[in-house]
Amino acid sequence: MGEIYKVKPLPFAYNALDGISEQQLKYHHDVHYAAYVKNRNQIEAQLAEMRKKGDFPNIRGLKLNESHNASGMILHEVYWQTLGGKGGEPTGKLAEKIKQDFGSFETWKKEFMAVANGARGWALLCYDLSDNRLHNYSVDFHDQGAVWGSIPIMALDVWEHAYYHDQGPNRSAYFEAFWKNVNWKNINENFERIASKFKK
Repeated sequence: MGEIYKVKPLPFAYNALDGISEQQLKYHHDVHYAAYVKNRNQIEAQLAEMRKKGDFPNIRGLKLNESHNASGMILHEVYWQTLGGKGGEPTGKLAEKIKQDFGSFETWKKEFMAVANGARGWALLCYDLSDNRLHNYSVDFHDQGAVWGSIPIMALDVWEHAYYHDQGPNRSAYFEAFWKNVNWKNINENFERIASKFKK
């Protein structure tokens, strides 16, 4: 069985970000993210063998690993798309939707950062198909705290591997660097594509 999932290249150069170094990105993308992709492929191969034999030993453990690695792969890909911009604030339909669902951009950002400070894994801005609203969700590891039917359109990785090479234990300095590099154009495109496809 060949590889189903491939490591996607960064959508920007390794040295393109302000406050997030080339070495940090190489560790994060080439080692950590790539490991989730590799592990997901290995799990798919194991499942294929089980299906051939019609026997599923330790399926619980395998499925927990699948959820962890698949979610890790997907959220990192959203994270790469979140970066590569020049910060600032959103415009267009996303800006309107944030104001509609949170009251203002400032209120949304304050809540998002509270989530980021409390999360062990990720702070996510998601479009929730159950109510057609934006929500900030707090996810531990890659899959604990996820909400069924919600699609992440923006991701902030708060695992230490996302910043420790550059900022050490100073998570707030990493957050400052993150906001300098947010790509609102990509996030807005994610939002518009998903909302137009699923809106009732």
